[in-house]
This record gives sequence, structure tokens and C-alpha cells, in this order.
Amino acid sequence: MAEIIKKRGFQTALVGLRDKILTGELVKGDHLSEVVLAADLGISRTPLREAMRELTDQGLIEKLPNGRYQVCSLTRNDVRDFIALRGIIEGNIFRLSAEKGISEEQRLHCFETLTAIDKVLNVSSSSIDFDEYMDLNAKLHDQFASICASTVMLNELARVSKLPMASPGAFWVGRLHRALPSNHCSRRRISTAPSLKPFATAKAHAQKPWAENMRALRTRTLIGF
Repeated sequence: MAEIIKKRGFQTALVGLRDKILTGELVKGDHLSEVVLAADLGISRTPLREAMRELTDQGLIEKLPNGRYQVCSLTRNDVRDFIALRGIIEGNIFRLSAEKGISEEQRLHCFETLTAIDKVLNVSSSSIDFDEYMDLNAKLHDQFASICASTVMLNELARVSKLPMASPGAFWVGRLHRALPSNHCSRRRISTAPSLKPFATAKAHAQKPWAENMRALRTRTLIGF
């Protein structure tokens, strides 16, 4: 129970702080006060600190030499390019995987993860454990990517995934419920296609979440755009 409470606290902090940044409530250059944010989000400072470290890895905030955090300076074009770059790299990784083919063992591992995601999504949208979903989603992306067996491509994907809004878990809160079912159907089409073909299906799935984010950008004030 304590672990569940801890994960919920982190999830609340991560989603809440990221939403403040992405909606423009916090803009580039703003310093982040742990005391104020913890009180505003209704959480303790421990999960907030964990969320701030995670958002630092995602590139939305940065840690200053004095130990304080501030919102990073990004432009719409920056985010667009980060999103496009991940889609291109992951799409080409899927192409290499399709050309190489998938072993029965790899296919079984992918289906085990897909089944676990089915269980997470087979509840009302308000009851979805997003923390568990994001962990499984990232695991499935890694499983798909590892099939290509290209160290160079996998290293580049890992690097690009650290850019702002370019990781599998970089969701827009308001659009997450709607995106999950269609994204999961895309994964199943990829995994059930012979030898992970066709490439077009895989590449479209790789780029689809990022296209969702860009549509959201046009309706929100993001980081001072």
C-alpha cells in the first residue's frame, strides 16, 4: 500500500507540474518553488523532487548551479523537431526489424507485454494506472526496437528519447484518454504483422503520438510560444 501511495504521489506531481509548464501557467525562465508547488498540487515535497528530476531528464526544466530549478527555454520549432526526429529514428528501427524478422521468443515477449497493457486499459478511463501504463508502454517500445539488433540505432533512439516531448511517456494529459485505445490497436497491428511488416504501419505508429502533441500545441500556450 505504501508503494502504491508513493507512486500516486509521484504521478500527481509529474502530471501536475508538466501540465503547468505545457499550458503556459509556468513559462520559460520561471523559478520553481518546492514549497509553493507542493502546496498547490496537494503533495509532499519528496514526490515533487522526483518529478522535477524526471522533467529535467525530459528537458522541460533545468537545474541551476545554485540547486534551484527553472523552466527551460524552448520554441515551437524545437518541440516539432524533437517529435519528428524520434518518429524518423523509431520508424527506421522498425524497418530494420521488419527486414531482420522476429523470433518466436521475441514475439511471445511482445505479446506478454501487450496482454499486460490490455489489463491496464480494461477499466474506466478514470481508473487507469497511468504510471503502470507508461512503464509497460516504454517496455514494449524497447522490445520492438531491440529486434533490429542495431547498436547504433538503439543508442541514437535512447539519446533522442531524452529530448523534450520525445519519449514514449511524454503525454498530453487532456488527450491521453482518447489516444490510448487507438495507439494500442496500432501496436497490435505491428506485432501481428508477419515479421513485423509492413514498415509503413510501424512508422505511422511511431509518429502518431507526436502528431497528437503538435495538434495540441496549436490550441495551447506552451512555454511562452
